[in-house]
Amino acid sequence: MPFSKLGLIEPLLRVIEAANYAEPTPIQEQTIPLILEGMDLIAQAETGTGKTAAFALPILQRLSGIESRPSPCSPRVLVLAPTRELAQQVADTFRAFGNEMRHEIGVTTVIGGADIEEQVRELEAGTDIVVATPGRLLELVREKDIFFLNLLTLVIDEADRLLALGFAEELEQVFEALPKHRQSLLFSATYPKKVVKLTEQVMQNPTYISVIGEVPTVGNIAQRAIEVNRDNRRALLQHLLKEEGWKHVLVFVSSKRAARNLAVKLKRNGIEADAFHGDLDQDERTHVLNQFKNRNVRVLVATDIAARGIDIQDLSTVVNYDLPRSPVDYIHRIGRTGRAGAEGLAVSFMDYNDMAHFGVIEKRTKVSVEREQVPGFELTGEPPEKKKGPPPKKGKRPSKKDKLRAAALEQKLK
Repeated sequence: MPFSKLGLIEPLLRVIEAANYAEPTPIQEQTIPLILEGMDLIAQAETGTGKTAAFALPILQRLSGIESRPSPCSPRVLVLAPTRELAQQVADTFRAFGNEMRHEIGVTTVIGGADIEEQVRELEAGTDIVVATPGRLLELVREKDIFFLNLLTLVIDEADRLLALGFAEELEQVFEALPKHRQSLLFSATYPKKVVKLTEQVMQNPTYISVIGEVPTVGNIAQRAIEVNRDNRRALLQHLLKEEGWKHVLVFVSSKRAARNLAVKLKRNGIEADAFHGDLDQDERTHVLNQFKNRNVRVLVATDIAARGIDIQDLSTVVNYDLPRSPVDYIHRIGRTGRAGAEGLAVSFMDYNDMAHFGVIEKRTKVSVEREQVPGFELTGEPPEKKKGPPPKKGKRPSKKDKLRAAALEQKLK
C-alpha cells in the first residue's frame, strides 16, 4: 500500500517522496489512519521499523488544520522520550516532515543538560509540539513555565525504556498535570507488565496493534559470534577493523569506564574513536554523536545509552565487546545497523564465561549463531568447571500425603 492510500495530505506526501520512502512499514500502515481519526493507540513494533514517522506524520496533519497560533507555554502535542538523544531525534523528525506545511509547526525540545532559559523562551513564544524527557519537563511544570490546557495529543515513545530507566514516578506526576480529554498514543518495542499498568493510567479504550512476534528478531542483519579471551578483545577488534575494512562501527561496552578506556586505547593505536556515555554533558553528547554521524569518527564506543533512539544512516557494523544483559537489549543494540531495510553486521565477542549467557540470547531471540575463532586470536585455556550445588536434602519438606495424614490426625485429636 502506498502512503497516498493512508489519507495523508499532499504536503506530507511530498516530504515522504523527497525522503525516498517507497512505501509505509507495517506499523505505519496500521497506525497512521487510526491516529488521523483521533483514536487512542498502543503500538508495539521492533526497533528500526519507522515508529517515529508512524506518529509524527498524522500528528502534523492534524495540526495543519488549526489556523490559530499556539498559546504561550501551552503546547498542543507532548511527546515523552526516555533519553535526550531520542528526544532530539524525534524533534528533528517533526521538523523535517513539517517543512512543506502551509504554516510553520513549532517544535521545542525540553531536555536536561541544555539551556533551560532558552527552552522557556521558546515555550513563551508559543510552540505546537514539545518533545521532552520527564525530568526536565517536571522542572518546568513545577516552576509553572509550561501548562497543558490546550493539549490535544500525548505520545509516550519507547515506554518500556522509560520505565526501565526508573521514570515511573516522574511519569505519574506528568500525567497528573495533563487534561483528561486528549488523544494518547503509546509506542513500545516490548510490552511487559509495567507498560500494561502504564496504559491503564493514560488510555481510554485504546486500540492495540502489534507487528512483531513474541520476541523481536532482526532478519537483515548478519550475526557473528567470535570466541576470544577477554584480554585479547581489543587486539582482535583492531585486527578486524583493518582486515575486514569496517568503516563505521558502534562498539557496545558494559560501563562508562570501559567506554572511556577502550576509546583512548584505540586512539593511541591510530584509530579515530570516541566514547559516548551518560557522564558527558549534553553539549559533549551532541558533539560526539554528530562527529560519528558525519563520519569524522570511525568507531564510537558506547554504553547502552546508545542502544535505543539513535538513528545513524548506513551504520555498517555493531560490535558487542561486552554482551548485553538481556536478549531484548541485544536486539536493540544490533538494531542500530541494518535500518530501513539495509543490510548490517553484528559481531559479539565471548569467552568461556559468556557462552551460557549467549546461548540464552540465542534461545530467546530464536536465532542460532555459529561460533568462530579468528586465527591468531583463538580462545585459550580451559572452560571453568561447573560448580555443583549441594544435593537436595530429603525429608525436610513434608509430602502431600504427609500433610493429609497430619490433618486427619489433628481432626481425630479434636
